[in-house]
Amino acid sequence: MRYRKYLSPYRIMWLFVMFDLPVGTKKERKEATAFRNHLLDLGFEMSQFSVYLKYSASTEQAEAAGNKVKQYLPPGGKVDILIITDKQFANMQRFYAKTTIKNEKKPNQLHLF
Repeated sequence: MRYRKYLSPYRIMWLFVMFDLPVGTKKERKEATAFRNHLLDLGFEMSQFSVYLKYSASTEQAEAAGNKVKQYLPPGGKVDILIITDKQFANMQRFYAKTTIKNEKKPNQLHLF
């Protein structure tokens, strides 16, 4: 029973990193690419080109991942970090070319580092 409570959709979190980075110069493009690669290295998945998601088992893990993202912030542009519950994520409506797509299923296992 305790295990079930731990996996409550109100305890499980999704971490969103949304950004708008300058890419006008070669240096800015390199910094933007490096930032995206750091997100992938931290276990994020790309939802859209400037929106990355990460599934976390708890608020504490989501906040820790957000703090790691802060270490890789590029010098220019805008970056937003948002944490929502799994329940809120399940209520999100998603579309691709006017076709409704289901929210991604929870990962079969959490990444352990």
